[in-house]
Amino acid sequence: MNLTELRAACSTCTGCGLSQTRTKLVFGVGPENAEVLFVGEGPGQQEDLTGEPFVGAAGQLLDEMLCIIDLGRDNCYIANIVKCRPPQNRDPLETEQDACFPWLQQQMEILQPKLIVCLGRIAAKRLIKDDFRITREHGQWFDYHGIPIMATYHPSALLRDVSKRPEAFRDLKILQKKVQEICSHTL
Repeated sequence: MNLTELRAACSTCTGCGLSQTRTKLVFGVGPENAEVLFVGEGPGQQEDLTGEPFVGAAGQLLDEMLCIIDLGRDNCYIANIVKCRPPQNRDPLETEQDACFPWLQQQMEILQPKLIVCLGRIAAKRLIKDDFRITREHGQWFDYHGIPIMATYHPSALLRDVSKRPEAFRDLKILQKKVQEICSHTL
């Protein structure tokens, strides 16, 4: 199965209540040979309208962050823990994450990323460890089934609290160094 086929299968998912209120499925975006996978928590209003992750203000900031380390949407893959927008942009419930997580796992199987970056605590708690503390553990490398994984602040958190931007910049430089070490065609 490739990403196009997986997206088609995912578009018919009714595994949780979020499927009842979505405008568009927000599956993910990027090339199938991407070596770096970014994972956020879930789509917001703009993403729900367009069907593409990180297209609102947080997405613009993510694009700037990627540019800082010579990455872009054309050479990484961007997805979320849940594929449908939670009402009022609330955190996705555990049951919603459980229902949607197999889709992300299948995306990872197809992509075979060399690095994974969690954008925010929700993704980090799901992929790194249940008790992950974003304020203490961002920028540190962990292991996800043999794949180096780290977390940094979610771009929307950086929009709300600009004082965290220097920490996020340091995380990006840590990521850039790891990309240069192990990725063959990203930089």
